[in-house]
Amino acid sequence: MSPILLPYQRQWVQDRSRFKIGLMSRQSGKSFSTTLEAVDDSLERQTTWIYLSRGERQALELANTAKKHLEAYRTAAESVEGWFKTDDGERITEYQLRLPNGSRHIFLPANPDTARGYSGNVLLDEFAFHKDSRAIWGALYPIITRRPDYKIRVISTPNGRNNKFYELWEGKGERAGVKAVWSRHKVTIHDAVAQGLPVDAEELKAGLDDDEMWTQEYLCEFLDEATSFLSYALIASVEDPRATLDYDLKQLLQMSERYLGVDIGRRRDLTVLWLLERVGDVYWTRLMERIQGASFSQQAARLDAVLPLVTRACIDATGLGMQLAEQAQERHGGKVEPVTFTGAVKNDLATSFRRMFEDRTIRIPEEERLRRSLHKVRKVTTSAGNVRYDAESESDGHADEFWAGGLAAHAAASRTTGMIITL
Repeated sequence: MSPILLPYQRQWVQDRSRFKIGLMSRQSGKSFSTTLEAVDDSLERQTTWIYLSRGERQALELANTAKKHLEAYRTAAESVEGWFKTDDGERITEYQLRLPNGSRHIFLPANPDTARGYSGNVLLDEFAFHKDSRAIWGALYPIITRRPDYKIRVISTPNGRNNKFYELWEGKGERAGVKAVWSRHKVTIHDAVAQGLPVDAEELKAGLDDDEMWTQEYLCEFLDEATSFLSYALIASVEDPRATLDYDLKQLLQMSERYLGVDIGRRRDLTVLWLLERVGDVYWTRLMERIQGASFSQQAARLDAVLPLVTRACIDATGLGMQLAEQAQERHGGKVEPVTFTGAVKNDLATSFRRMFEDRTIRIPEEERLRRSLHKVRKVTTSAGNVRYDAESESDGHADEFWAGGLAAHAAASRTTGMIITL
């Protein structure tokens, strides 16, 4: 029995074009309708569908959605989980659903190496957020060439303009005067609500409290990232599910080198602690702690609990932070460096921090709030030729995570080797 679909979902499922791309709002049911089309196709004929998602967790979620469709059709599918290694030694987990008629659904985290060797239909899920999207596209496109009935499905919400999804949607490769290759479907949150999606768009917008994010994530507009210091694509390139927002103190004690950056909040702003662990040449995020509304003594107590466990720390000593930073240095010695934010200092911190992203020597958690904080920082050159880093102050802070990260990067860059940590 076919599930009930909203009109825009039905239009997507019934569109049998070989090349199809969907620019769709968050939470509009795009994964539901796209996997349904693939399941229907695999029940009608023996075929293979290859899904590439942003990461392993998202690949598993997509596999579960497809499995629910099969269960609704009362079709028993064999679930198979395996793994393989890419050319650079990265271990990739693969999920498969095998149908009685010989059809297969293969779910993989996005990587230029993952789809090589397969032939079949392709579904790229949230393609704008895939790392190395152009390399993935170049590696993946040839797998549909052997049979004219193999299809490509690309779906995503926007993620700036510096990625292959934007180029495909805009038709950068389609020559003037030539019939468009791609069938395009655009669904904003207002389109979805007008066609029956049971959500309150105005309530969602008020709760989100971010006009830029609302415009991109729900109204499906590609924002110009020319003034953003860290583009979404650059941020996505260093995101890794193995980076953590929280930590276990016992595990922390086993880390060989630990670097802490602390941005002290003022008024509405947050105090943020960002802890990096050095593993080889890469710095992994192990702690991202946000403190809001805490008293001076509470913040000092939290620093006293964490500082004995780190190799080096840089603490914002501007304004209200001066007393906290100076007292922390008195109690914990030379491992603590108070940093006063001047224009020159902020430029050095921001530049060094960005270099870690460009060189991919840092790993950060896959968290929307962190992504948003890092992206909101803008580099502005004044009429006098001075460089300023601006970020609009909002209810959840003033890009405080960005400056905590910059301080942690500075602590790592100026580390003292051979330091022994005692408790």
